[in-house]
Amino acid sequence: MIPAGIGEKTVDLRKQSLRQHALWRGKIEISPRVEVDGREMLSLAYTPGVAEPCLAIAQDAEKSFDLTRRWNTVPVITDGSAVLGLGDIGPEAGMPVMEGKCVLFKQFGGVDAFPLCIRSKDPEEIVRTIELLAGSFGGINLEDISAPRCFEIERRLKRDLDIPVFHDDQHGTAVVIAAALINARRLLSKRTCKVVINGAGAAGIAVAKFLLRLGMAEPILCDRGGILCEGDGALNEAQREMAGVTNRGRMRGDLADALRGADVLIGLSGPDCVTEEMVASMAKDPIVFACANPTPEISYERAKAAGAAVVGTGSSEKPNQINNVLVFPGIFRGALDVRAAEINFEMMRAAAEAIAACVPDGALSAEHILPMAWEKSAHEAVAAAVSKAARDSGVAKR
Repeated sequence: MIPAGIGEKTVDLRKQSLRQHALWRGKIEISPRVEVDGREMLSLAYTPGVAEPCLAIAQDAEKSFDLTRRWNTVPVITDGSAVLGLGDIGPEAGMPVMEGKCVLFKQFGGVDAFPLCIRSKDPEEIVRTIELLAGSFGGINLEDISAPRCFEIERRLKRDLDIPVFHDDQHGTAVVIAAALINARRLLSKRTCKVVINGAGAAGIAVAKFLLRLGMAEPILCDRGGILCEGDGALNEAQREMAGVTNRGRMRGDLADALRGADVLIGLSGPDCVTEEMVASMAKDPIVFACANPTPEISYERAKAAGAAVVGTGSSEKPNQINNVLVFPGIFRGALDVRAAEINFEMMRAAAEAIAACVPDGALSAEHILPMAWEKSAHEAVAAAVSKAARDSGVAKR
């Protein structure tokens, strides 16, 4: 049972947020870095002096990173089709989320980010729009674009652009989940793990791929139709690919079947789809990451009551908030600082390890497996680790 007052508190928070947004009328604004306080500054910042940097960039477009703010600028791009647990609500309705993301980019990474909400769900139009705008930015952050279109959009942009392209719903989620799992396993001394991922969309597939590459687990993926299994004709292309490299025992059934004897549940699906009986059927001292927003697959309290040793959710009101904000500000800060051409696996692995290392052995507990999202030192550690990994892997340009 959910404790009395929890639901009321959530409703009050939402109402307060609506009031605050009406007062703020936007969470970001442009602030000049130059004070134009006379003739000389006007001539330097604008005409006629501005012609000189223009001509320098015309000769070498790479100088745009040195002579403009491009080096520190990232768009947060969505089509509004998969917004923060709300679904396909459209680009304008997604703007408050994108603005919030921009605040976090600046607050925790010092990155200037701008919301770009595109009125199209056509991958061709989205890719072409971003390609046409790419010369204004140092990197591209894709956000809240539904699967499977998001895979094609990201793949094509990474192929065609010479700046980092990062789909946070996929890779930010994968990094923070990996960091949480590193520390939960360290706490419980679990060397091998049977991992079940509920949700085979963008986030679930990315997490499965990342854990496989890290060698941490060979996960079993589930979606609404049950366990993903090779040969299932109902799967989409991305799911068929994952069915070929996961669930090698070809288990069939539903989520309850998959969870029997499992060590870890990673929920990236929808609200209240996991029961206490399912958690109780898992292996001894199970790990439950119920990350659906705004309502998790199972509440923190119910998962603990069912025997989970470590529980994480997406809520800042519970222990072990598993939130991408621990990832994207630092990963872009590190990539931009060294002019990385891409954000690769080595940089993502470095980010996950850096986040995990922010909780030393003496501080590690069942209620503390990740640093707090607002701990600036964690973001600085991620940025430093990512910059080093970019240099070591040969994708840094400076």
